[in-house]
Amino acid sequence: MENLSNTILLMLEGSKVTLEIFFITIFLSLPIGMLAGLGRLSSIKIVSLFFEFYVWIMRGTPLMLQLLFVYFALPAVGILLPDIAAALLAFTLNYAAYFAEIFRAGIQAVPKGQYEAAQALGMTYWQMMRFVILPQVIKIVLPPISNETINLVKDTSLIYILAMNDLLRVARTIVQREFDMTPFVVAAIFYLAMTAVLTWIFKKLEAKFGAYSKELA
Repeated sequence: MENLSNTILLMLEGSKVTLEIFFITIFLSLPIGMLAGLGRLSSIKIVSLFFEFYVWIMRGTPLMLQLLFVYFALPAVGILLPDIAAALLAFTLNYAAYFAEIFRAGIQAVPKGQYEAAQALGMTYWQMMRFVILPQVIKIVLPPISNETINLVKDTSLIYILAMNDLLRVARTIVQREFDMTPFVVAAIFYLAMTAVLTWIFKKLEAKFGAYSKELA
């Protein structure tokens, strides 16, 4: 029983790193993704091509390769980053690209008639976006954002390759030291708990914005 308590305490310490990577990545990648999504739709050709290339690179290469590139290649050209900063840079750029495509598809999914109706009512561009377009876009993009957010929880385990003491690395270290599989079970429970909380939050958000969209209709 004492060993289990010690294991849980050690893994709680590891989960702090996991949660730090998760929350900072979400905080940074969502707005960057929205801007990149708008950039993909820009009428300025060079802007849209730049963001299209960025999304293609980030979605077309594995996140693990991107982590290794940031961690090992950047120091080779004189750019030295702490472990946590290197991990956050790779995660943020990767997930922003996926969010960019989600936002782009969401904006394009709003019928053109909604824009025309808002303009006919005399709304300014920002009023139209705030009161008519964005509520509909949010409703559309919430399910895919939910999926990507849950994937991010699981992808945080990749930082073990950078020798950072996240939840999975702590579990693996204890297993190798004590030849006991319990830490893996505890780690699985931790990940399941985090995804369960996120699933509940997104269900509430989908219900809220679904009701708001019905009011608009």
